[in-house]
Amino acid sequence: MRRRITICLGGLATVALAMTPVAAAQNGDIPRTPSGRPDLSGTYDVSTLTPMERPAELGEKMALTAEEAAEVAERARQRDERRQQPSDPDRGAPPQGGDGSGGASGNVGGYNGFWIDNGDSAFQVDGQWRTSILIDPANGRFPPRVGGSGTGGRGARRANDGTAYWLEAGNDAPGPYDNMEQRPYAERCILTFGSTSGPPMLPALYNNHKRIVQTEDTVMILIEMVHDARIVRMNAEHDPPDIKKWLGDSIGWWEGDTLVVETTNFVDRPAFRQGTGNMTVTERFRLESADQLVYTFTVEDATVWTAPFTGEYAWPRSPNKVFEYACHEANYALEGIMKGARVLEAEFRGEEPEGVANPTR
Repeated sequence: MRRRITICLGGLATVALAMTPVAAAQNGDIPRTPSGRPDLSGTYDVSTLTPMERPAELGEKMALTAEEAAEVAERARQRDERRQQPSDPDRGAPPQGGDGSGGASGNVGGYNGFWIDNGDSAFQVDGQWRTSILIDPANGRFPPRVGGSGTGGRGARRANDGTAYWLEAGNDAPGPYDNMEQRPYAERCILTFGSTSGPPMLPALYNNHKRIVQTEDTVMILIEMVHDARIVRMNAEHDPPDIKKWLGDSIGWWEGDTLVVETTNFVDRPAFRQGTGNMTVTERFRLESADQLVYTFTVEDATVWTAPFTGEYAWPRSPNKVFEYACHEANYALEGIMKGARVLEAEFRGEEPEGVANPTR
């Protein structure tokens, strides 16, 4: 089960204000700053079994019953139990190129169950066990893409990123391994894996903690996956549109007890890779209770999708700390990636590998 922090305030609100920066809420147990704003500061564990998109067979069914939610949790428990079984020390090597099943490189290798943290249950918002993070469109799925171009740029980029795909296209074509700076941002540890920093900020395979540090004029959100730190400038204007940023330019303001953050000025390939530099992302942070924040986001990019879409999910508070990921640009694995590409190119041409000691051309 997830561990949560419950903030207990005793005595009169005036006494609490004098002893701690968190004041008792006027409308419940929501913590507040001395200025009366909801105090979002703290660490949250956003891991969840709830998928981004709703399974198509559920149609417009937004919520699970308690029994259905329990079944989801039980299936995940059984899956984790299977993953934790000891491996057979006498097992053979996987077939060359993988066995075709899901997993890293056709299930040749990758993270085992120890590293994976998708949570142990679906999430609840306003008492509902949600069937997907996406809530609009009503079917809980991404809207159609402009020009009917499929489900997203991610699949197309993966296809164009493959060595075999490039080699078959012709030796004179620009290749995805010609230069280390052509490799994806996450592979070089410049940006997070997935869209954990976003925006929108989403759950990932592991490292799902986020830490908020809130002041009157700035909100910082530290992401556990890799090293991203989002800076939200309160009551400010956006930078000029020609100033592009890895995580976009985020400005925020309060609407009642809800923190609203608008982000523009993305780089051409943002962390949320389905989108582009034309995105506008509007996020809303509200405390449903002292121990749970509800995070809502709306994405607009008329160059990619035929309509905006909205998602929402729960961020439970956590007593855990966010530790350094220790991932950095130009990590040593890049040397092996570039050397491997040179070997594959030579094999394709029927030549002996040359210059492998130098991974770049």
